[in-house]
Amino acid sequence: MRSSASTVNEYLAELPGERREAIEAVRRVILKNLPMGYEEVMNWGMITYQVPLETYPDTYNKKPLMYAALASQKNHMAIYLTAIYINEETNREFEAAYRATMKRYDVGKSCVRFKALADLPLELIGESIASLQVSEFVERMQAES
Repeated sequence: MRSSASTVNEYLAELPGERREAIEAVRRVILKNLPMGYEEVMNWGMITYQVPLETYPDTYNKKPLMYAALASQKNHMAIYLTAIYINEETNREFEAAYRATMKRYDVGKSCVRFKALADLPLELIGESIASLQVSEFVERMQAES
């Protein structure tokens, strides 16, 4: 479900109460742990945390590099964590840490799906968000392309 909201507040206002509360809680964890230099915007119909083009303009599609995103989809909510999908080792480490929480591991391509806030290991999400400074993220993305 892609939103046409132009601001994060508009996006949140569109959500039904239970979903809004869950998305707001995850957003608080993201903002608390987000390294300096990333920006929070609406992009691709989601709340997006990205590297501003002023910081890194040389992207393949001329759009900012997405570090993370948060969305309410039709049948679930999702947090997109680009940094954990950059390479196999990071992906395996995240999966092992996630499974150790005993929460249901429900992932898609670059996203973790959840139906309720209780399904998501918020501490691990915060650690994942805090894991890469902008410069490190850009370097890893360049190395992988």
